[in-house]
Amino acid sequence: MSISDSSSYGEEENEEYERFHHLRLSLIGRRLAEGASSRRQTTSRRHIDRERVECNRRLMRDYFDPNPVYNARIFRRRYRMQPRLFHRIMGDIVRFDPSFALRRDSFGQLSLSPEQKLTGAMRMLAYGSPADQLDEYVRMGESTLMEVFRKFCNNIINMYGATYLRAPTPADLRILLRKASSRGFPGMIGSIDCMHWEWRNCPSGWAGQYTGHMHRPTIILEAMASYNTWIWHAFFGTPGSNNDINVLGMSPVFDCIVNGSAPHVRFEVNGHAYDQCYYLADGIYPSWSTLVKTFSNPRSNKEALFAQHQEAHRKDVERAFGILQTRWAIVRGPARAWDVVTLNNIMLSCIILHNMIIEDEQVDSDDEMDDDLDYEVLAQPEPINRHQSTLIDYLARNNRLRSSTTHHALRNDLVEHLWNLHGNI
Repeated sequence: MSISDSSSYGEEENEEYERFHHLRLSLIGRRLAEGASSRRQTTSRRHIDRERVECNRRLMRDYFDPNPVYNARIFRRRYRMQPRLFHRIMGDIVRFDPSFALRRDSFGQLSLSPEQKLTGAMRMLAYGSPADQLDEYVRMGESTLMEVFRKFCNNIINMYGATYLRAPTPADLRILLRKASSRGFPGMIGSIDCMHWEWRNCPSGWAGQYTGHMHRPTIILEAMASYNTWIWHAFFGTPGSNNDINVLGMSPVFDCIVNGSAPHVRFEVNGHAYDQCYYLADGIYPSWSTLVKTFSNPRSNKEALFAQHQEAHRKDVERAFGILQTRWAIVRGPARAWDVVTLNNIMLSCIILHNMIIEDEQVDSDDEMDDDLDYEVLAQPEPINRHQSTLIDYLARNNRLRSSTTHHALRNDLVEHLWNLHGNI
């Protein structure tokens, strides 16, 4: 074979190799494109026409038309509130957050109505239903309803928190003190206790911190409730491994007293004057001047009578917990959220709605009660600064708050007071 024949043969071999290489690359590219296309087809979201406009018409016929299918009594049972309160909340939330208003999307179609959004969020609170379960009724996708639910809770807190999570004002204190005196406990403004909410989706790394005597992860709510189950104080988020004393140590419930910003109250029990209101508490709480506990082992008829009345009126906060969990089933069952912030917003929004319902429905005769009781409530906040005299006053107020001597003296006076009222019955 000549040199020219050998070179032509090599060129043909190279051309054949290049054709084979290009063919191989094209096949690989085609297969990759087909694979990507199939993956896009399997992961794409399918649009579901939920007929949300027809759903809104049905919802309006059921509850919101002038002559609805379901009357106000059924509305109250399913929404946990009267229609007038629902419409008040809906109007406020639409003005506060325009995303709840009725709008049109980019195709000109009507969006979800405010009634649909509030119905979905309130049904989740009232029945503890998962978002996917409510899709069949309110015609909202799971992710959409969860977004609406989170916004609803945040808006309730931002709109109404300052009003319905407030501490008692001087006007509130006058009503509470008059009612407490009529029940045999002058100076009492409520009862305090803790409630555990099970956390089903607690991260495994936190489970030990949040697991206490209930042997499963829980989060604690500390609350103070008055005679009508209005919750005046709510402190939520403490891990369930703590007891009531630990929660009290972290709670801001008595900060206004030690800071000098609490309204000054003067009242008499059994001929002795006192200037600090108090809460009824169970036996685990410390013997402070602002807490009145029962006798675990009464040694006389007087102590037995006091224990009977104290334990009966201390149930106000237990009743508040029971109503809260019955009205809003989401806080009765295990919590499904993954973070404490979301759980805090859910709990606080339930408490705010609970207080709003009490205000809306309660027919109270407290304003008609005789106002001849000797109570003086003066709002005189005292600012705190770095002056030595102010710090000394701060420490003095803290010592008075934790005074066991005042605690026992007040309890003994209440024992005598109740015996004088009911001992001969």
